[in-house]
Order: sequence, then structure tokens, then C-alpha cells
Amino acid sequence: MVILVVIINTLISLMLLYVALHVWKLKQRIASVADILTAYEICTHATLYEAPENIYLNQQNIYNLRQRNQALQIQIQQVQQIISLILLGRQIWQRYFQRPELRPGKTTLGK
Repeated sequence: MVILVVIINTLISLMLLYVALHVWKLKQRIASVADILTAYEICTHATLYEAPENIYLNQQNIYNLRQRNQALQIQIQQVQQIISLILLGRQIWQRYFQRPELRPGKTTLGK
């Protein structure tokens, strides 16, 4: 009877040793995953810590670019208006102040 109890205790001890070995391996894997996640957290924290300031600076840059673009658009419109006025003045000059004999396609022989 004592031998049977010793054998059962030995089998229970071997099973518990097997379970303990697997629990220890699982603990090692969990620790490795925790280290990797901690490294990722440190990297993302460094990146995200600066994100609000970078977003604000980029918003300011976009605002400044829009202001400069708006000023350039006004200047472009002014230049277009000046060119239109010059072309209109040229057409008026050619129509009313250019001598008839200098116009292409017109002949002064009939006068």
C-alpha cells in the first residue's frame, strides 16, 4: 500500500513538474511580449508627444500660405486687368488713330 501511495505521489509530482515547466515557458513568452510592447509604447509616445505642436505649426504654415496665395491672386487679377486695358487701348488706337493707308487689306486707290 505504501508503494502505491509513493507511486501515485511520484506521478502527481511529475505531472506538476511538467505543468510548472510549461507555466515557466509561458511566463518567458509573456515577458518577451511585454518588453516588445513597452518598446513600441516608448516609440509611439515620443512621436505622439510632439504631434500637437507639429499640427499647430503646420496649421500656421498653411494659413500663411493661403494668405500669400490670396495676395498673389489679387496681383494676378490686377495684371490681367492691366493687360486687358493695354490691349483695349491698342485696339482703339488702331481703329481710330491709325492712318487708313497703313491698314492691311485696305487700298487708298479709290479715293
